Amino acid sequence: MRVGTFVLAAQFPGQGQGEALHRAVRSAEVAEECGLDSVWLAEHHFVPYGVCPSAVTLAGLLLGRTRRIRVGTAVSVLPTVHPVALGEQAALLHLTSGGRFTLGVGRGGPWVDLEVFGQGLAAYEHGFPESLDLLLRWLREPRVESRGGRFDFREVAVVPRPDELLPTGPEGPEAPGGPEVVIACTSPKSVRLAAERGLPMLLGMHCGDEDKAEMVTLWRRHALAAGHEPETVARAGHVSAGVAQIASSAADATETLTKAMPGWLKQGLDAHVTVDGRHRAMRDPVAYTEMLCRLHPVGPPQLAADRLAATAERTGITRFALLVEGSGDLAATEENVRLLGSEVLPLLS
Repeated sequence: MRVGTFVLAAQFPGQGQGEALHRAVRSAEVAEECGLDSVWLAEHHFVPYGVCPSAVTLAGLLLGRTRRIRVGTAVSVLPTVHPVALGEQAALLHLTSGGRFTLGVGRGGPWVDLEVFGQGLAAYEHGFPESLDLLLRWLREPRVESRGGRFDFREVAVVPRPDELLPTGPEGPEAPGGPEVVIACTSPKSVRLAAERGLPMLLGMHCGDEDKAEMVTLWRRHALAAGHEPETVARAGHVSAGVAQIASSAADATETLTKAMPGWLKQGLDAHVTVDGRHRAMRDPVAYTEMLCRLHPVGPPQLAADRLAATAERTGITRFALLVEGSGDLAATEENVRLLGSEVLPLLS
């Protein structure tokens, strides 16, 4: 079982953006201190839902401040960036961190971001597979060209080469061959895309165990049909996103989240603007918070451990990215991470 934190740098009502970013950095530092496996970083633009606009930039900072913990993006939004630029950044972080970086990518949403960064709606609606394949080629090949599609350029050298990770111990590099890549999956189409390329999935915190189990089963079927080896398919390191709030009772943990999260969700989600004016159906913030409390490790340590173990048993997923900043408070977030490391992890061993 590999338990990590999921960091949004959420700006709660009444807070400044610097405060949100400071809490995000501190929660990651405490996660390493407390023995957690990983930190997963989200990115958003122009909204207080999350005030980190570049997950790879924040990942670079945290990799420099830590020595053991893995740091991943959850996710870098591929339609708003050039895949070669993202591939160069990923290779740099992979090599300079000794293989501790994971690149999570996703399609994102039809937000005004596409207009601001000049990519256009087509990059979101149709361009994700082409961008993903170019990114993967950049991370796997010594020289790359792109002809006849959205990206058109002559052959160039890949510098730095992500497969040139130096040995850091007697067993060699932690992740030879380049950084791990995972894909955020929210639909059967994206599951198939990930499976055909043999890439593990990052599954959202809004999904319950039954939905996640169905997506894992679908992924395995498509991966095998695409010719991937059964042993490779069986070892796929899918990641389950969720919420964690540890307290002496389930009632106390739930109360902490239901007092803070709805205000943040309403403020943050209402700020999203679509690029083409399409209607957005928004979740009810209170009902959504209550659902998250029922699905995820929210409560005393034993209940939290039992829910994580149950998810692993039902879905086959043993990697977790858990939102720990749901209280909106710095001290409470740090304590939540400490309890996750000191009280929950030993119950999962």
